[in-house]
Amino acid sequence: MAKEKAFVHPYIPNSAREIKEHVLKEIGIGDVEEIYKEIPDHLRYKGTLNIPEPFVSEYDLRRHVKGILARNKTCESHLSFLGAGCWQHYVPAVCDEIIGRSEFLTAYGGTAYSTYGRLQAQFEFQSLMGELLCMDVVSKPSYSWGAVAGNAIRMATRMTGRSEVLISRTTGPERLATIRNFCKSIPGEKGIAIKLVEYDRNTGMVDLGDLEEKISSNTAAVYFENPCYLGFIEAQGEDISGIAHGKGAECIVGVDPISLGVVAPPGDYGADMVVGTIQPLGIHMNYGGGVAGFIASRDEERYIAEYPSWLISLADTVKEGEYGFGFSRFERTSYIGRDKAKDFLGTVAGLWTIAAAVYMSLMGPKGFQEIGETIIQRSHYAIERLSSVKGVKVLFPSYAFKEFVLNFDAAGKSVGDINQELLDYEIFGGKDLSEDFPDLGNSALYCVTEVHGKDEIDGLVESLKEVVEK
Repeated sequence: MAKEKAFVHPYIPNSAREIKEHVLKEIGIGDVEEIYKEIPDHLRYKGTLNIPEPFVSEYDLRRHVKGILARNKTCESHLSFLGAGCWQHYVPAVCDEIIGRSEFLTAYGGTAYSTYGRLQAQFEFQSLMGELLCMDVVSKPSYSWGAVAGNAIRMATRMTGRSEVLISRTTGPERLATIRNFCKSIPGEKGIAIKLVEYDRNTGMVDLGDLEEKISSNTAAVYFENPCYLGFIEAQGEDISGIAHGKGAECIVGVDPISLGVVAPPGDYGADMVVGTIQPLGIHMNYGGGVAGFIASRDEERYIAEYPSWLISLADTVKEGEYGFGFSRFERTSYIGRDKAKDFLGTVAGLWTIAAAVYMSLMGPKGFQEIGETIIQRSHYAIERLSSVKGVKVLFPSYAFKEFVLNFDAAGKSVGDINQELLDYEIFGGKDLSEDFPDLGNSALYCVTEVHGKDEIDGLVESLKEVVEK
């Protein structure tokens, strides 16, 4: 039988047979199977993967992939009213231009000697965010809002020596799931107990009576979001932080920073730590990417010592009037502490840090005020118009920022059916809440931002009328 000719893949380095044999010889084994022998036999797939033959031509490969991508329905082709943690905001062209520059694109991570101005840009991000949040110290972002919320809660338990946290029930379900993972993954311990605090069914805000009943001397922190996952502004921030502090607990607030041009910053109503995402600040929506979470606090030793993430500081140099930028208390991180570190740290969100810094620099205080006012005005215009649609009811309408809950109990159709029919009008409907918030009935979370003009909102209203009334 003729020996099958080995295929050298044009896009996979070192796929030539001679190179692979050289690598095997260098590491002292005769066959690649020896590398996989530690994997239990019952976990190994014995068949042949059903994958297409490789494209040798780069042009053919490109055409094939573009054909696959063309089947996607995107926010370029459709009008989107989806939010729920990743929102469609306008990204100024200069944000993409600057993070595409080689000195940032290729050096957003790494060490100080390869910085090319990166550390200064990231220091500026921390300074701008601190001003926006009314906080002294801001970390370089990492992973996601849920991850930094979990980090902050673990910080609070280390600081207080307590093992319980109270979390508002209106916290985003994906974020809550991530927090649960962080709370139960403490080596050698039982983990951090989570108690959910109920919300008022009329306003959607935290039920202060339930909070006071559940908080105890073992509570390390109280966590709530403002605006919350369901879109409304929590007007009781000062009361919540007062209840937390009365029991010696930390108050942690999750926030959408684009709201802070019109909503009071968490530092003004007693927050000890602030977490959130920078995705609305000049970062495009991506398929699972484009997210990054930050932690902020007061400039106190007990907080700084517990940060798991990078902090960047500036210092005088040998030349008067010049400053240098570098990592502060770097020994806290997993880059130095390894398995003894407070938490794991990665460089995943470094480039987004710079995009957000560019966006905030462009906007300034006036820009944040204007975009916040625009979002609120358009959201409440949408609420007013949608309230007139037969079979549609707006829940918690008075306190919405950019997201709001539409209930379709009287429409006679499920959210899934309604969203499917809206696709015929090239519209992405709201996030189905029926599984995560069954007490809200047949409801969906809709999102309106500065990209939704009057015509787009009116188009949604008319399309929903046709869908629910036919």
